[in-house]
This record gives sequence, structure tokens and C-alpha cells, in this order.
Amino acid sequence: MKIIEAHGLGLRTRRGWVYRDVDLGAEAGELHAVTGPPGSGRTSLLLALAGRFPHTHGELRRRGPAALGQVAGVHEPDPTLTVAEHIQERLLLLGPVPRRRRQLVPVAAVRARRAYRRDAFAAAIAGAGFTDAPLDPDRYGRDLTPVERQVLGLVLASLSGPNLIVADDVDAGADAPERAWIWAALTRLADQGYAVVASARAVEPGATAITHRIGDPALPGPALVAPRAAAEADLTPEVTA
Repeated sequence: MKIIEAHGLGLRTRRGWVYRDVDLGAEAGELHAVTGPPGSGRTSLLLALAGRFPHTHGELRRRGPAALGQVAGVHEPDPTLTVAEHIQERLLLLGPVPRRRRQLVPVAAVRARRAYRRDAFAAAIAGAGFTDAPLDPDRYGRDLTPVERQVLGLVLASLSGPNLIVADDVDAGADAPERAWIWAALTRLADQGYAVVASARAVEPGATAITHRIGDPALPGPALVAPRAAAEADLTPEVTA
């Protein structure tokens, strides 16, 4: 079942193209990787796929809810909360899964939301399939490493039982073993039935991800603006006479 379909997707502001001509279709159970150099529009594209940022060109269809993992400057851990407190807070905000939606939410997410009063951390980690995660429940958000931020973001995203999970810059600040772990973790999420789209500078060798490269400087392409600059840019589409 197709969860996300993008055809000719693009974002152009008065400062130029952020990204353009993106075709991406992800089914439930698939892991997709959006790669490209810094400033290629990866972050803006992922936010658009999740319904959190506009696009000006092309078509985008999404089936069911989407959840954000770690997106620097947009969706990050609270520096004053521990990992366990992040999970407890998210579960309290979500509440129990309504009976009418239980057939639509992964069993692991339902179990985690039922168990929050007993052991929210263990239930959430197990539900995401991250029992080997390098994550200390008592560590504060301000002290998390880049990889720990990614792990926490993915765990929190899985709790709502979305159809689509997106995570940005999953290889940022990670060494080779950490990159191998995070790509294996993303694969495990996809194996649970989520459609997963992650951005990175490159896909780790051996990772079973469908790769989409954007903003390749070796190819003729649009004038790009950095993702953070795009968020501040005038997003009014250009009008031609």
C-alpha cells in the first residue's frame, strides 16, 4: 500500500529553488533515503513529505498520519527533560489508542501506550525494536549525542503509530559503527510496517534503502538555498505574466 507519493515535487522561493523535480513513492514496510550535499534541500523535502512544510510545484499524496523523528532546529529533545521523561510525556499526551483505530496502529505502539504507567521507557524501546539502543533513560536532552537524539526521535515517532516516519540527517555526527547501527534500526522500523524516509549525506554500505539523490553538484541543476534559509524565505511562488 502506497503511503506517500510525490510527483515532480518542488519548492521555489524568490531566492531560488530549494529542491525540484522529486519523484518518490514509499509503501508500508519500505525504507527510503534522501541523500545529497548540505544545502540541497533535504530537510525541507522531508518536512514537506510529512506535511510540515509547503511545496510550490508538483503533486503530493499521503495516506494516514506522519510523525517526525529528529529534525535539527525543528523537532528536537527538550534539554531539561530526561529520555524517560520525554517518553512519559509523549505517552500522556497521546493517551490510549481509540478502539476504532486499534486495527490501524502497530501492535507495538498500542502495547507501549498501555504500559506507560508501569515502565514507559522499556515498553517504548521494545515497541520500536530498539532493545539494543545506546540510550540511557536518565540522560538529559541537553547531554544527548547526535546518535542518541536520532534514537529518541525515532522512538517518540513510533509511539503514535503513524503510517510514515521521517528523520533528518541520520548520519550527522556519527562514526562508522553508529551509522551502521542507525541504518539497521531504520530497517527494523520499516520491517514493522512503517514507511520510513530518512535523509543523509550518504547511505551506509549494506543498508537496504531505496535511495533518492537530490542537489547533486556534479549535475546541471537549480539554484539551491539552504534548508534553514528556506524556512525563513519568502515562500510566495513566482508569478509570471
